[in-house]
Amino acid sequence: MNATEQLAAWIRESSNIVFFGGAGTSTESGIPDFRSAAGLYQTEQHSPYPPEELLSRRFFDQHADIFYDFYRGKMLHPDAAPNGCHRLLARLEQEGRLQAVITQNIDGLHQKAGSSNVLELHGSIHRNACMDCKRFYALDDIITAKDTVPRCTACGGVIKPDVVLYEEELDQTILYRSVDALSSADLLLVGGTSLTVYPAAQLITYFQGKHTVLLNATPTAYDRRADLLITDPIGEVMNKVDQLLD
Repeated sequence: MNATEQLAAWIRESSNIVFFGGAGTSTESGIPDFRSAAGLYQTEQHSPYPPEELLSRRFFDQHADIFYDFYRGKMLHPDAAPNGCHRLLARLEQEGRLQAVITQNIDGLHQKAGSSNVLELHGSIHRNACMDCKRFYALDDIITAKDTVPRCTACGGVIKPDVVLYEEELDQTILYRSVDALSSADLLLVGGTSLTVYPAAQLITYFQGKHTVLLNATPTAYDRRADLLITDPIGEVMNKVDQLLD
């Protein structure tokens, strides 16, 4: 039995699956990750500002115009489509096997594929709000705004994406729900994440179930604790698993 067949077998045996994913989940949808050789942090090395600074709350407050130039140009991919990973997870949720998707991504592709119980640790590009009056704005409002810094049509306040920037805390409710999901799961699928972003990466230590499957192109500090390691592209692997489950 190869790794893909083993994964399919464990999925068949499971009724309480949780998926924990990162940027690598969406690279096959055309969205670059952060830390790989072709990732955002590498390609922006020659910028006057490192991405960690550009994506900080302090920088947003002081230089919203520069932030939005970077954000619109590098982090918004409105035409991206779900890949095999997103689609299989949505199928497993519809079948009652998968209880939650915990994601570090902000792209909304899990919901676009059909998943409903998605716990977005770092927020979403699809939710935006005026910092003054809290009026809601959709992603299209940010993309089509005439000014570099989108402003509220009601009060003129600066609109901020509902994404967690450096120096900001994660949503405590989302964290608690993630811990609950992981604590009760019988199979944990970890995909497309280097497990180096804290505190999010610490969450998987709450899993006490039967099997942990780690799908990532590069080694992580968690490899030795996984029951199954798969380094092939996650979308391709999940497509094969999807076919095996039919």
